[in-house]
Amino acid sequence: MSVENCVRSIEGGYLHFNRVDSYKDFPDADRHDGEQLPGDRAGNAAATFAKAPGFSVAHYYDQSRSRTYAFCAALEDTDHAWTYGGGTARGNVGLVFDFDKLRATLNRALLSGGAALEFNGARCRQIFDLNYGIVNYVDWESHRANESRLPNPIMYTYLKDRGRFAEERELRISLSALGIGKFVLDDRTEIAFPQHLHLDFDFRAAFADNTIREIIAGPRCDEDFLRTELRRLGADLVPRDPP
Repeated sequence: MSVENCVRSIEGGYLHFNRVDSYKDFPDADRHDGEQLPGDRAGNAAATFAKAPGFSVAHYYDQSRSRTYAFCAALEDTDHAWTYGGGTARGNVGLVFDFDKLRATLNRALLSGGAALEFNGARCRQIFDLNYGIVNYVDWESHRANESRLPNPIMYTYLKDRGRFAEERELRISLSALGIGKFVLDDRTEIAFPQHLHLDFDFRAAFADNTIREIIAGPRCDEDFLRTELRRLGADLVPRDPP
């Protein structure tokens, strides 16, 4: 990520999730992220719900996609990974997570009875399902996911085009809400799903217990600025140069 976004995340105490249908604002963005496959759409559109014949499974998948968010990480430290987050004045930086510890931390936070969603200042019931997985890279135009049965909509969040994105070697954490019906507050205000979502995350605790194992300075990283900010924020890690 960019150094600036890293500092903002540590200071704000959050992990940044993007809605999967919103990747449009940078070169080579995957405009089909989380979308049902082209070969699946006709079959999905032909399948409808018994109590809502005007609402097809294709509609369900599209609506699920518009309520699904992803936090993306690379499985390996590669040259391709460093193509992300470098277009700012301070350069980019990599955080190396211990995945088992990260998963345990997020499970405790999201699956506990105290988890809640905040929308426009109002505290709401937690509505998101938490999933983890390694992205499966397929031939986008020919692959089918619904040949034998209709897939769980979350499956589309973990499929990407092999020809364009296989170099990413992506591990993904997703938050997804049910793709049927509407979510409303007590005053009947409908919840609109924003482009970004911030999940509370205690970076200081993650540095202390080695959930974040190290920080790697990118090739154009402003290391003096990064070190100063890390000290200010109480992050007891010294960035190292990339291999």
